[in-house]
Amino acid sequence: MTSVAGASRQTFASLANPNFRRYFAGQAVSLVGTWMQTVAQSWLVLQLTGSGTALGLVVALQTLPVLLLGPYGGVVADRVDKRRLMIALQAMMGLLALVLGLLTVSGLVRLWQVYLLAVLLGLNNCFENPARQAFVLEMVGPAHLRNAVSLNSVLVNAARAVGPAVAGLIIATGGTGVCFLINAASFVAVVFSLATLDTAALQPAPPASRARGQLREGLSYVRRTPELAVPLAMMGLIGCLAYEFSVTLPIVAKETFGGGAQVYGFMTAAMGLGAVVGGLWVAARGQVGIRALVRSAAVFGAVIAAAALAPTLPLELLALTLVGAASVGFLAKGNSSLQLASSPGMRGRVMALWAVAFLGSTPIGGPIAGAVSEQFGGRAGLALGAAACLLAAALGALVLRRLDPALAAPARSVAVRQGDPPEHSRRLPAGGAGRPATEEIQQPGAA
Repeated sequence: MTSVAGASRQTFASLANPNFRRYFAGQAVSLVGTWMQTVAQSWLVLQLTGSGTALGLVVALQTLPVLLLGPYGGVVADRVDKRRLMIALQAMMGLLALVLGLLTVSGLVRLWQVYLLAVLLGLNNCFENPARQAFVLEMVGPAHLRNAVSLNSVLVNAARAVGPAVAGLIIATGGTGVCFLINAASFVAVVFSLATLDTAALQPAPPASRARGQLREGLSYVRRTPELAVPLAMMGLIGCLAYEFSVTLPIVAKETFGGGAQVYGFMTAAMGLGAVVGGLWVAARGQVGIRALVRSAAVFGAVIAAAALAPTLPLELLALTLVGAASVGFLAKGNSSLQLASSPGMRGRVMALWAVAFLGSTPIGGPIAGAVSEQFGGRAGLALGAAACLLAAALGALVLRRLDPALAAPARSVAVRQGDPPEHSRRLPAGGAGRPATEEIQQPGAA
């Protein structure tokens, strides 16, 4: 019993922080609505057009602003109070969901309106995403960052398990518009949680003063820091072609298995259930660093390939459960690696580039995945994502070996202690290499 209790405390360590606990509760409500809207929007576009390319285009339009303006959103996040910025932007996201819901339930919705609202939501995400990513560290500190990021990923994917399944039932009985309206109401919870945080307990980074060239400064900082450049490059490739499940899975559900919104909801829910298990594992025992990310990318590619080949729906759901677990492992390790390797004054800009790599690559990958799926079937769209993951893993391993041959050997563990600055013990000298080596960072409690 003692070991079970200790493991539980280790797995949920960051929830001992009252501010993160309050934030976590608000997110729990809002994210269910967000996943309901994701499913409903994909299904609405299919109803309006029947086109996989159109489905990829609406996803691309929602993420195009992140690609174009995301780095500047990181500059803004480094300059301002992140909590206040998030409150304003979360409220705006609720308003956009409300407008789409009212248009849909009234029967007035048209494809161009869905496109326009997708662009507006993308503009919002340019500034909200880097602020939210960097704000987690301000709540919990460096010692509990990986745990908090992993638990947040668990929450996202628990919502993925609940939201799409509920959305499938609501779409079948009340229509897609009801899902949008529920999502709009869910933003009240997250805005309230942010507004009522104990600001005295936060650990905000000193705001960056306004100056010319801050965007170029951030890009140069990433370029000369392998611990940042390599994960971002891997995420760019994987984010572009592998994380297009909102494009590929509706087509797999409809055309490969002859199902409807409920089958699509169950497939997305299967990924969510797997991600919950994978996220809890990473929260308790996960490692971060380039070598861990390379392994995660390889596993991610293998299980997506299994989903592409699954011959029956039950096997597809099983494979997608593994996809969910591998997906959250890669995301949590990449996010934590970047934040822990970034200096406080650059963290917003670094996480903005993470958002560009993850979300901003969709305007390129979304239409590609949609066109491939429409032309060759949903299985081909999944296979494209699997190939991207395996290629990213191979490239990451190659760069890692070229940075320092000593990294081919098993990495030493570097504990991040409570109170250490994020840069503490990031690089350890590798014998005879003449340059700092990028080591894996093993958090307290990691295997």
